[in-house]
Amino acid sequence: MEENIPENELGNNEPAMQDAIAVGGLFENWFLEYASYVILERAVPSIEDGLKPVQRRIFHAMKEMDDGRFNKVANIIGQTMQYHPHGDASIGDAIVNLGQKNLLIDTQGNWGDVRTGDGAAAPRYIEARLSKLALDILFNPQTTDWQLSYDGRKREPVTLPVKFPLLLAQGVEGIAVGLSTSILPHNFCELCEASIAHLQNKPFELYPDFLTAGMVDVSEYKDGNRGGKVRVRAHIEDVDKKMVVIKDLPYGVTSDKLIESIIKASDSGKIKIKKVIDNTAKDVEIQVHLAPGVSPDITIDALYAFTLCQNSVSPNACIIIADKPHFVGVSDILKICTEQTKELLRRELEIRKAELMEKILFSSLEKIFIENRIYRDIEECETWDAVISTIDKGLEPFKPQFYRVITTDDIVRLTEIKIKRISKFDGFKADELIRNLEKELAETEHHLNHLKEYTIAWYKDLLKKYGKGRERLTEIRQFDNISAVVVAANNQKLYVNRADGFLGYSLKKDEYICDCSDLDDVIVFLKNGTYKVVKIGEKVFVGKNVEYVWVYRKGDERTTYNVTYLDTETGHTMVKRFQVTGVTRDKEYTVHKGGKNDKMTYFSANPNGEAEIVTVKLTPASTARNKIFDFDFSTVAIKGRAAGGNILTRYPVKEVKFKAKGKSTLGGQEVWYDAAVGKLNTTGHGAKLADFEPDDLILAVYKDGTYELDAFALTNRYDNEQLRYLGKFDKDAVVNLVHYEAGQKAWYFKRFLIDTTTTGKRFQCNSGEKGSYILSAAIGNELNLKVDFYTDLKKKTTQSVDFKTTVLLPKEVGRTALGARLMQQNIAEAVFTAVEKEVVEETEG
Repeated sequence: MEENIPENELGNNEPAMQDAIAVGGLFENWFLEYASYVILERAVPSIEDGLKPVQRRIFHAMKEMDDGRFNKVANIIGQTMQYHPHGDASIGDAIVNLGQKNLLIDTQGNWGDVRTGDGAAAPRYIEARLSKLALDILFNPQTTDWQLSYDGRKREPVTLPVKFPLLLAQGVEGIAVGLSTSILPHNFCELCEASIAHLQNKPFELYPDFLTAGMVDVSEYKDGNRGGKVRVRAHIEDVDKKMVVIKDLPYGVTSDKLIESIIKASDSGKIKIKKVIDNTAKDVEIQVHLAPGVSPDITIDALYAFTLCQNSVSPNACIIIADKPHFVGVSDILKICTEQTKELLRRELEIRKAELMEKILFSSLEKIFIENRIYRDIEECETWDAVISTIDKGLEPFKPQFYRVITTDDIVRLTEIKIKRISKFDGFKADELIRNLEKELAETEHHLNHLKEYTIAWYKDLLKKYGKGRERLTEIRQFDNISAVVVAANNQKLYVNRADGFLGYSLKKDEYICDCSDLDDVIVFLKNGTYKVVKIGEKVFVGKNVEYVWVYRKGDERTTYNVTYLDTETGHTMVKRFQVTGVTRDKEYTVHKGGKNDKMTYFSANPNGEAEIVTVKLTPASTARNKIFDFDFSTVAIKGRAAGGNILTRYPVKEVKFKAKGKSTLGGQEVWYDAAVGKLNTTGHGAKLADFEPDDLILAVYKDGTYELDAFALTNRYDNEQLRYLGKFDKDAVVNLVHYEAGQKAWYFKRFLIDTTTTGKRFQCNSGEKGSYILSAAIGNELNLKVDFYTDLKKKTTQSVDFKTTVLLPKEVGRTALGARLMQQNIAEAVFTAVEKEVVEETEG
């Protein structure tokens, strides 16, 4: 018997499919509605006022409550809940966030600290009110578009009529469905100045400014568009050789998170420190105590490389324009907001103009009504219509002077004038009132006709009233690129098993090579002439019979490898010198031409390009006359690693042995000082200092009257504002100073020789009295000195005088002596220049 199967299960499933499509359509519609709601009503700010809905409702509620006094935040939350259909916690968090920006809300009580991450006290314990700035730029009921609240009981603003680029001043972050927004905060004064520049058709640039201060590198900001980024750093100062101090915080980083990242980097061995102490109170102060023998300069770089002392922030400016999300740059946002301010000011002026015209009209009507005693004509009228008609007839001769038709409502207002006012009416005062109103009307019309100038004046007035105390906090600087490999502390030891071909930091029973970091790469040469670069690990196989292994530095143009090898194709022994500045990790290379039986016969690695002398012994069967001879590697030019090299000998070689050390053939290393980042470099950035040999010292003279000798290293860091001289140290070169001595209240010039050899320690070269400082410093046995001094401090007018240093002070003095007193006072600048040598032309005899 055939089984009864439902029709849908036999294949006719169209109704089920239709139900599925209907349900799928519902989900699709619901998701789109939800996504639209989150984007438009919660996460993304509107271009009109730069506020999210919850922020707008908070400000509206605070305006309704405003009486000039502080209100409990708990009360503000309750008032806001009449407009915001969400919980009190979200409103409270939004109020605290707005209050911590220190812009639109005056706060009272414990509102937490964005630097430490401490939260605010409970809403019942803290108070707030609108700031004067908020009252000036946020509100105007006459230019506000209104809508009903979510429950229809109240009315709330669609957007607030903000007359300022508030969106850029506060910054905003939000995550919606499918998109996010991140607009960084900008400086109030710079926004006003940029708006003025836009109105004047002048170029402008906008860069972020953070309440946490710090430093910011905006070279990749890209106007706040997607794909851009800024790097933010804390200021770190080296107090002495044992401690560095973090003076502020990068944007978005709290002191607790920063300390946690430092401890984590220390635990992993990336930096070497003893302890971290947080003394943050009014100002940020995080002390980092260093381990013995650790360089403060390298530690500062390591803190930037491995901790949250440096952070990267990616802007993503997404805003709501005409009920749709748009991605725009901060310059375009400012232009839109500035033009919107201009339009709002125009609307306010139009409203004010209409009000003034109405006041003038009614004041004139009132004057005519009283002075012409029209009110007496209505004494005989028996009906209201007769009263209106009589007054209208009395005003008839004067109607042409009014800007609009006189209506019944105007006449009704005249009838409401009290007898007491009529009896005490003063025509002179009425005329004066009308003149003042007309004067204000003329001024308003002038502003309307010159709206751009009026808007510029508006921004200038904002800047004047509220700009003080809102100067830029974050220093704009160009950051140097710190190599993590270079500054990482040596937290491992490198070992090698040459025979079996293993290296790593777990082979503690094998041969020790050097200290290293777990971030390092290692270069390995085998006895067969192959080499490669590998990442260090616990135990890494690199090939049997290891000849040489060491930490590899990419781009190293000093380390030179001297090699001889047998070229089996020709039978010649070749010699070559080469550098390995860049290779592919784990790829195998050869020092020879790669022949099947080619082999390396001699190898040396020279960290500064040294060229040794070797002894070459030929085989006894060789037909050469001299079977033993010396060879100097300095006769061979340094070439690329793929070069074949030069022929050492055409005869069979028994062995090549080291005979004597040689000198470097590379010469000194060219070094530049980049004042923008306060560091040395070999890439040509900044001013060239000199060519440095490995043992050369560098001399730094500072504004505070001290100098320091230090070993030359690219990790050295200098404060350019305090630096007066930086260069290669020469013990025979004379140091020239122009310095001010506070105790004598006088200027001095001195010449002295450096009499100390200790490195890494500062020595005094002036009196050291408080208020004394060095204005200018230079090195040279004989120099010209040009001194500019003020002849009138108020007018800042200057005069110059020239000296020859050896005439001014013929002999050198001690480094702590005062030197020769300069008669000029109020010195503005002192410049040292080289003395031009006279060229003596020979005459024919």
